[in-house]
Amino acid sequence: MPVDLHPRLLRGFVATAETLHFGQAAARLHVAQQALSRDVRTLERLLGRELFARTTRSVALTPAGEQLLPQARRLLAIQDEMLAPAADRPLLVDLNSEVTGDDLTAVRILAAARSAAPRLELLARYHGGLAAATRELLAHRLDVSFGCYSGLPAAVRERLVHRPVRLERLALLLPAEHPLAGRAAVRLADLAGHPVDICAGNPATTEWTDLGERLLAAHGLTAAPPSAPPVGVEETARYLARHGHPMLTTLGGPRIPGVLTRPLVDPVPLTLLGLVHRSGPVAPGLALLCAHARELGDREAWLRRPPGSWLAAEDAALLATAGAGPAVAVMGPVTAGAGTGGASAEPRATDAPA
Repeated sequence: MPVDLHPRLLRGFVATAETLHFGQAAARLHVAQQALSRDVRTLERLLGRELFARTTRSVALTPAGEQLLPQARRLLAIQDEMLAPAADRPLLVDLNSEVTGDDLTAVRILAAARSAAPRLELLARYHGGLAAATRELLAHRLDVSFGCYSGLPAAVRERLVHRPVRLERLALLLPAEHPLAGRAAVRLADLAGHPVDICAGNPATTEWTDLGERLLAAHGLTAAPPSAPPVGVEETARYLARHGHPMLTTLGGPRIPGVLTRPLVDPVPLTLLGLVHRSGPVAPGLALLCAHARELGDREAWLRRPPGSWLAAEDAALLATAGAGPAVAVMGPVTAGAGTGGASAEPRATDAPA
């Protein structure tokens, strides 16, 4: 009888073959290591041959595994192509959260794309953060998201495409009664003795927590204890009033009643916002989003780094490659148009957790 191989078994084999480490392969696939080991054993049983030579210290491909690897990659590539967004289906675009703001980058890009091609259906989604969105991206339940790509695990980044979009200026959300709320801007040194909320209790925004940890460590500052995260504007206002810690955010971002936004200075800290999607054929809606991200960025110098600013080394490395990536391959025709929004030479805002 013919043997049916589930694509999951092949994906587990390929991930293990590429990393030669069951733990790293499991992390890449967002599965338990025990489940991955079971899948590999199942594949070996179905094929009737061992694919890996295992010891307590190493994992290596057997000759049978080396022979299977290119075949498995071809089969998975065919499946990925079959699952690629069809030109006539809605493109699912994650904006992180439903907060309002003066200058939310992802919202502006989506609005520009919708204005340019009103017949394309671009549907907004709100997964709360890039870490949560990547799980949906890799499961083909989402097409594109925005956020701090450098804060994702390396095994996840390897499976995604990143396009640098904008250098965002970091700021603080402060309760009105906070001792620093009366200042027009907050010096990083003035945060000594004031633990900063970097959303450490939010599993949907681990990339944001990673950024906060790097910023605070670079300037000898401390993070507030992890807490269950608030959801929405009103809950965030209550949360800040109750806990009292300044919360890391970006300029131009969420407007919250009773809460003040103050820019961070000396030096001005930045984060690199990226557009993130799966590899493979690019649907017209995604190509349009990429085109308007570049158009707005070129017009308003979104990727121009101000002198003397702070940027994490990981983001600086990504920024160095900005504009050097391949051209977008489009599935079908796209009608382009002018973007929206006014010009601003200074990096300002975006989709930080709220």
